[in-house]
Parts: sequence; structure tokens; C-alpha cells
Amino acid sequence: MSNHQVADLRNVALVGHGAVGKTTLADLMLFKAGVGKRAGSVDDGSSVLDIDEEEKHCKHSVSSGMVHFDHAGKRINVFDTPGYPDFIGQAIGVLQAVETALIVVSASSGVQVNTRRMFNEAGKAGLARAVVINKMDSENIQFEELLDGIQQTFGAQCVPLNLPVGLGHDFSGVVSTLSVPSEVPAGTMMDPTEINQQVMDAIVEADEALMERFLEGEKLAPEEISAGLSKAIAAGTLIPVFCVSAKNDIGVSELMDGLAASALPPTAITRTALNAEGEEVPLTVSADGPFVALVFKTRIDPFVSKMSYLKIYSGSLHKDTSVHSANLDKSLKIGHLLDVQGGQQEAVDSAAAGDIVVVVKMDDLHVGDTLNDGKSGLSMPPIKFPTPMIELAAEPKSRSDQQKISGALQKVDEEDQTFLLRRDSQTKELVIQGMSELHLQIVLERLLVRDKVEVVTHQPKIPYRETVNGEAEGSYRHKKQSGGSGQFGEVHCRVSPCPHDIDPEEYFNKTRFLNMREYHYDPDLNYAFVDRISGGSIPNQFIPAVEKGIRERMERGVLAGYQVQDVVVELFFGKDHPVDSNETAFKMAGSLCFRNLFQEAKPSLLEPIVHVEITIPDENLGDITSDLNGRRGRVEGMDTAPGGYQVIIAHAPLSEMMTYARTLSSMTSGQGSFTMELSHYDMVPPNEQAKIIAAAKKGDDEDE
Repeated sequence: MSNHQVADLRNVALVGHGAVGKTTLADLMLFKAGVGKRAGSVDDGSSVLDIDEEEKHCKHSVSSGMVHFDHAGKRINVFDTPGYPDFIGQAIGVLQAVETALIVVSASSGVQVNTRRMFNEAGKAGLARAVVINKMDSENIQFEELLDGIQQTFGAQCVPLNLPVGLGHDFSGVVSTLSVPSEVPAGTMMDPTEINQQVMDAIVEADEALMERFLEGEKLAPEEISAGLSKAIAAGTLIPVFCVSAKNDIGVSELMDGLAASALPPTAITRTALNAEGEEVPLTVSADGPFVALVFKTRIDPFVSKMSYLKIYSGSLHKDTSVHSANLDKSLKIGHLLDVQGGQQEAVDSAAAGDIVVVVKMDDLHVGDTLNDGKSGLSMPPIKFPTPMIELAAEPKSRSDQQKISGALQKVDEEDQTFLLRRDSQTKELVIQGMSELHLQIVLERLLVRDKVEVVTHQPKIPYRETVNGEAEGSYRHKKQSGGSGQFGEVHCRVSPCPHDIDPEEYFNKTRFLNMREYHYDPDLNYAFVDRISGGSIPNQFIPAVEKGIRERMERGVLAGYQVQDVVVELFFGKDHPVDSNETAFKMAGSLCFRNLFQEAKPSLLEPIVHVEITIPDENLGDITSDLNGRRGRVEGMDTAPGGYQVIIAHAPLSEMMTYARTLSSMTSGQGSFTMELSHYDMVPPNEQAKIIAAAKKGDDEDE
């Protein structure tokens, strides 16, 4: 790493909506700091930060990238993050590694949906925030209206540290409002002296001693103002606003000076860890402290293999040493340490508190994992990523891709915490989940380009469940004779509903279940098998086979081929044959007895109900609630969110929400977002149930 002390480190993230010029800005800062012979370009694919083929093809970032440079005696690590909400997971991971978030806004577009979200995410992470208005060379800009919109959305703390000289094609420079020049250039937007008063008010608000002197008319020394500036930014009383044009290199040098002077060092942010008892304790950012580091990003590089990005919060890390994984509770050997510059890596010997470093080929490490010294027992809180809402069932297009698809998807699962991969145990489908259709489309393109795997997708099946609403009692005799030893097994069972929220130890007793010997309860399915056999009517060695036959039939379903839940099966009598009885016979008898009784016990279908939280602009409230009602949704409550937004809390059937992301985006012009998670299962309305059963393709039963 660099030889800078921790006080001279600046870790900064460029965040905001898509197409506002974050990557171009980072490329230009890197070039102006003397790295490279020319500034990289997104348009011609030469950006230092767009290193994946998908990014070069799409001409926008789909993953976070890191560059670093020295400026004004400071080591500045800059992260470029994707701007579209589809790839927000990359930005959220990066926010754990920096102390300052630069919210980049397009002068022509103003505050957009992901601008608001990233501003709030940076606030949740406890970071300092600044606003960078890029593309000041765009036409038809009303600067005062633009600034007013920023202040209305993010607060009056947003105060310009410089003002533009001219707008559009006349934008030629910026004027400082912190050190107002004696002669203000013609064409300067707004009065810098007036803005200087707002800046000073914000600075002294964070320091009572300075405020007292300032109000008494005492002139503050430049070094006091400089120190007060950082303190005000850390306290949030000042959110500085910078004006730039990255395309024409105007205001970028002043922005770099501002980062060196006012972006926060690692020591300015209070981080907390969890001790061995799960209690929160503050971390001191010092190379001499106990070693604590967090994996905040994973990248699968075709040449270097798996790369794990670490933010070191405390202590030091050296190559070829062992550390302790708090998540795995075991020791791991660290080999090489790498300093990353875009797609390039350079080996380093060590890294210390405040640094960001990469370790390679550590298959046991995953995003969110904590590494420590094995003595302190400290671990970092888990990173909270948004839940992906869009699902597709995926399968390889050709047989040759069958062996490769799982490994290829696992790579994406490692890199992207808002991409989930699961095998649905009920539908047997491989299901991929992402933030949007675009997100999943980019994932599939990555599989094709990087892993040469072609995947076809379709809407996944809804994981309905089956249950009973009544009781049934009966028997089944399985008898088969085909020469030699045959098969014989007879079982007598009772099937009934299993109530929810029971205490199994209290519910399953000999008063309620006569002659009960034992029971087996599955809390996931709310299912119980009760053994009430008396007098040895079924030998003990065959009872597990009866239970196994019932479980297998439950997995296959009876009505429409879906998993059965919420039932109690009592086995209370049976018969065996001294020669022909065996486990296979009793397994078959149990399966078919359950099937027959299930059909007699008022069977019905259950559908998954999801808990939904929908964030929308105020003006869309009526349309969204009306649409929810049409989806059989039930609004449970509402809440007010900052920036003119409402949060609707509701329950709705999953089947009605499968394509909701597209509808919500259309109804809110892309400004709405939602999360959903499984809440419970509920009865399918009779008319819907008939359609589902009619459409179900049941497999052939061995007894038919």
C-alpha cells in the first residue's frame, strides 16, 4: 500500500443514478493525478473502471470498481458504483468500505430515483455526504432551481462550496464560496459572498466554541475554518455541493482539492463491532489495535481467480500470515495481498487500519465475512442487502451446458449479493432471483460471454401447497403375489388438520391421542406422524416404512402435485404376514392409505402470501392501492417516507405479484420500488383452485 498515515487516507464512493457521469469523473480524476497518458473513456471502451465485457458493451457500470491516486498529500481511494437500481447491491457493499459518499447529480436531469435512494443508504451507513452536480455544460440549466430541488430533497444543509461561472456551453469555471475572491468573475451564478455566510453558519453549527466566537464577530483563522469544515461535514450540518463538467474538465481540479481537504479520514467515522457476547463495541481505527476486517466485495477474475476485497477497520494485515474467520470459526492462511487499480493489480506486503486490500483464491471467504486475530472475538455486523424481487426458472439450452450451468451461476452468486440461486425442492426448478428483468438479463449475458453457457428462462411455477380441512379414517391393504415371496402390508390410519402455533410437547399427549407411543413433528410443514400401534399389530421394524411412504406421498402431493402441509397422520392398527411382509409393502400401504384418506378429508390448495412494502411518490398512492385491490391484495398500513414518498404495507398472493415490478415501474415512471418476502400460506379461493387443479399435470402413480 502507500506510505500514507491513516489520517491522510480518503476513501470515497461515487454514487447516484445512472448516466450522470460517475465513471467519466473517476477516469478524469485518475488522469489529472498523473496516472495514465490519457483519461479513459466509457464511449470507446477504454475506461479504467469498466473492465467487464458487459460494461463495455452496455456503456454503463454493472459492478463497482476501484482506483486510487495521490493528491495534495492525500491517498484517495475512489469507488465507482453502478447507477441503476438494478445493480444497487454493488453500491451498498462499497458503502461499508468508505467514509465519504459523493452523490453525483446530472445538471440536466436533477434528482432522480436512485439519487434519493443512495443518499439515504449513505446516511444509514453513517457516512459523510457531498453532492457533485456534473454536466454543468448541458443546455437549458436553471441553476438556482436545480439547487433548490436538491435542498428540498436532501435538506438545507446542502450548500455550494463553489458556484458555476456561466451555464451550458458558457460554463467556464467555478468560484469558491469558502474563500471568496476579491474580484468575482462575470457570469457567476448567485452571490458567493451570500453563500459564504451559509457555509460559515453550517461550519460553526457543529462546534459551539467556534460558534460563540463567530457570533461575537471574531474572524476565524483559515486552519480553524478548514478543521471546522471537516467537522461540519462529519456532523451532517454541511453537505457540500460542487459544480463540475467531467466531459470538459471544468471544476474537477477544485473537486479533487475539496476531497483532499474535506473528505473524511477513516478515523472520523465511528465504527462498531460485535464482541463474543454479541454486544456492540466501538472500534478504534489504529494499526496497533486488534485486527478486524470485512469482506465487502467479491470479484471472479478470469486470470486472478476469486478476489475478496477487504476493508481493514483495525490492526494490520501482512502477506503469508494466518487470520481467523469469525463466520467459519477457523484459521485461514492469507497468501498474496493486492493493491487494485481498476482491472490491474499490484502485490503489496502489508495493509493497515483504514486501508482497502484484496486477497485472492480464498474460496472460504464470502461478502459480509469478518476476519480477526482470533483473540478479540470481534465481528462486524452483517451487510443488509435488498431482497431481489424478480424470479425466473433457468435451465441450460443444450445438454453440453448441463454440467457448466451450476458452476457459472455460483460465480455470479458470489459476486452479486442481490442475485440469489436456489433449487426449488417442490417444483424441482432451478430458480434465479434478481432486482429486475434487466439485472437478470445482464447476468445471463455474463454467463454467455464469460462462461460460454447459454441459458433459457421462463416464469417459475408457484409453490402451492395442499392440506385438509376435515377428518378421514380408513385402511389400505397392499397385497401382491407374483410367485415366490409376495408383498403384504395393511395399515389403518386417521388424517386430520394440524392447528397452527401449537406447542408439540403439549398438543401431542395420550389424552388427545389414545395409546400414543411416540410422535414425529416437522415444524416447517406443521406435520406430525403419531404412532398409536398397540398389541404389536404392526411389527416395530415396519413402522418407519409406513411413515416414509406417507412422507414421500406428501412431497408428491395428491390434489395437484404440490407439497402437503398442516396435517396429522395417526397410525393405529395394521396387519402383517410372517413371510410376505417387508418394508416395501408397508411403505406402499402407507403411501396409498394416505392418498385415499386425504381425498376424503375435504382437501384444498394453499397459496403463498407475501408481505409487501411498496415505496412510491405521493401522487401515485391512489393508483397503486387500486391496483393492489385488483391483485387480491390487502393493505395493512401506510407510512410517510422522506422526499414526498409513501410506504404501503400490504399482503398479497405471490401468484398476483410475479410481474409486479414491471407494472410498478410503469405506473410510477420508474420511481417506485418494493420488497416482498413470504409471510404465510392461505386458502386459494374456490374458483382459482379449480383452475389450478385442472391445469396441473400430475405424474403417473405407480398404483394407477
